[in-house]
Amino acid sequence: MCTIRYPFLDLGKVNGRYADEIKGVCAKVIDGGRYIGGKEVEKFEEKLARYVGSKHAVGVGCGLDALRLILLGYIALGQLKEGDEVIVPSNTYIATVLAVSTSRLKPVLVEPSKTTFNINPYLIEQAITPRTKAIITVHLYGRPSYDDDLADVASRYGLKIIEDNAQAIGASVNGVKTGHLGCAAAFSFYPTKNLGALGDGGAVTTDDDELAAIIRRLRDYGRTENPYENDIQGFNSRLDTMQAAVLDLKMLYIDEENASRRCLASVYDKEIDNHLVTTPDPGPDYHVYHQYVVRVKDRDRFRQFLLDRGIETAVHYPVPPHRQKCYPELHGINLTIADRLAEEVVSLPISPAYISVDDARAIAYVINSFR
Repeated sequence: MCTIRYPFLDLGKVNGRYADEIKGVCAKVIDGGRYIGGKEVEKFEEKLARYVGSKHAVGVGCGLDALRLILLGYIALGQLKEGDEVIVPSNTYIATVLAVSTSRLKPVLVEPSKTTFNINPYLIEQAITPRTKAIITVHLYGRPSYDDDLADVASRYGLKIIEDNAQAIGASVNGVKTGHLGCAAAFSFYPTKNLGALGDGGAVTTDDDELAAIIRRLRDYGRTENPYENDIQGFNSRLDTMQAAVLDLKMLYIDEENASRRCLASVYDKEIDNHLVTTPDPGPDYHVYHQYVVRVKDRDRFRQFLLDRGIETAVHYPVPPHRQKCYPELHGINLTIADRLAEEVVSLPISPAYISVDDARAIAYVINSFR
C-alpha cells in the first residue's frame, strides 16, 4: 500500500500548532475549579458575537442542538408551531433535516445549484405552501448561501431565514459575516471545523433578544432565574467550559486559517486542468473552504487513483437525506441534483496545518494525470 503523503485529515497537526497555548488555557480552567459555565463561556460568547456582528451569541452543546434550539425557541415564543414546514436544501448533511423533524416540524427539501452546491433560490418559491414558515439556508463547504433572491422570497412570504453556519465561520456576503445574515444562525465547533474544539460544541447567534433569552433557558433545563424552578421543558445543552476556553483562544487565528484555506483553494482553481474533474465555483463572496469539493463521474476510480499516489480524499456526503433509512417518507421524492452530487463529489485535502501551497500544486499535478 502506498504511503500517505497528503492526508485528508490530521487533527493532531491542526491543534499541534497551538498545543502549548491550548494546554495553558486548559490548565487555567482546571485550576479555576469552574467546569460548567463561568467566565470562559461568557468571554467566548461575547467574542463570537463581536466577530459575527450579532447582538447575542449563546453557546450550546453541538451544532445540531444549535439548530434545534433556534426552532424550539421560536415554537416556545409562539412564532412556529408543530407541523409547520421548513425549507431545507436537499443535499445538506442530515443534521439540518434532523433539527427540523425532531422539533416536530416538517422538512421540505429543495434542490441545490449544481455549480454552487447551495440551495437554488429560484426553486424555493415553488416549494412554499401556506404552512411554510422558515428557510434554513446552509452555507455548505464554507460558501455563503445567501443573496438578494433568497432574501426577497423570504420577505415576500414572511419567512424566517435561519442560517446553518456549521461550515462557514468567517465567510461573508458584501462585508456581512455569515451568522448575521438571517434571523438566527447555528454554529458547530466539531473538531474538524475551521474553528474546531477538542470535543463537541456549538452556538447560536441572533439580534433577537427574546429568542436569545429563551435559548439560554432551553439549553439549561428550562430554568428560571431560580435554578430549581422550571417553567418550560428544556434540555442539557451547554457549551463546556474547557471547550469555550479553547475556542476563545483559537478565535485569534480564525481569519488566518480561512485566508490560508482560500490560498490553497486558489492553487487548486488555477492548477487543476482535467476535463474529467469539475472544480467548484468560488462565488462572488468570501468563501472559507471548509471543504474544497470537486465533481468526478467515475468517483471510486478517481479516489483510488489518488490514494495509490499517497493522496487521501473524502466524500461529503455520499447519502443525501432523502435516501436515509430514517426518512422513509422522503424516499419517493425526485431529487435528481442531490442524487447526482452525492454520486460525484470528492473533497480534497485543504487544511493549511499539513498541506502547503507546493503540496496543493503536487496534488493538482496528480489530478491532471487522471484518465
